[in-house]
Amino acid sequence: MLFSGQGSPLPGHRNGPGIHDYALVHTVASGRGLFRWRDAEHRLEAGDTFVIFPGELFFYEADGQEPWTYEWVAFRGYAVLPMLAAAGLDPSSPVLAGRGCGDASRLYGRLREALAGGSSAALSDLEAGGWLRLLLCELARLQPERARPQARSSDAARRQVDQAVRWLQTHYAEPVSIQDLARRLGYHRTHLSKLFRAFTGLSPMQYLGQLRMSRAKDLLATDLSVEQIASSCGYADPLYFSRHFRRSFGLSPTAYRQGLE
Repeated sequence: MLFSGQGSPLPGHRNGPGIHDYALVHTVASGRGLFRWRDAEHRLEAGDTFVIFPGELFFYEADGQEPWTYEWVAFRGYAVLPMLAAAGLDPSSPVLAGRGCGDASRLYGRLREALAGGSSAALSDLEAGGWLRLLLCELARLQPERARPQARSSDAARRQVDQAVRWLQTHYAEPVSIQDLARRLGYHRTHLSKLFRAFTGLSPMQYLGQLRMSRAKDLLATDLSVEQIASSCGYADPLYFSRHFRRSFGLSPTAYRQGLE
């Protein structure tokens, strides 16, 4: 969890074009606005939700006559894409055309309270993560049945992807290949790769890389050496690990650690 808030932009207020390294979910409470994503423009109003996915170019703008108000939450981590996919959101379908906000506003409020309160940052983050899951569940519940890509006929495919995600989350510190993953789960590698990308927007190996890098950032806040962290994240060669970390975050592991102090 990173942050959550609510806003009332001025008429014509713009955000972007830009790119975030985290997921950002907005739910429109009133008014109107424009969300531009990839090659499409979405005219949004009260009850609609839109998502900015990490690493993707976005643009959004409040209506000039009836500017929107909205609530938002930002979060990052290796579970981001599967969580959003479970709610019916992926990079090819980043908008929920709402039928009202349901209980979403209350859940946004509880989420903000969790982030702001408490004497323990770890407990606050844990509570906020719970409210986030309830919020995504509520947003998914509000969708028309036809808008849910995971419904009915694709339930089996969803379970297959969930199996793969759980396996990667458990075995990320081990040597992993797509052939090995497919063989262990009993699927053809091409079939598994296609399903995985459809539900998460990433290939299994791209997801594994993000998972390992997210874990590496956590471990850099500990006293473990860079070599120990590399090994704990599935990299036998510390130099290769350092190069991959720099490509992902623009800093070496050592420089990142120094920035935490």
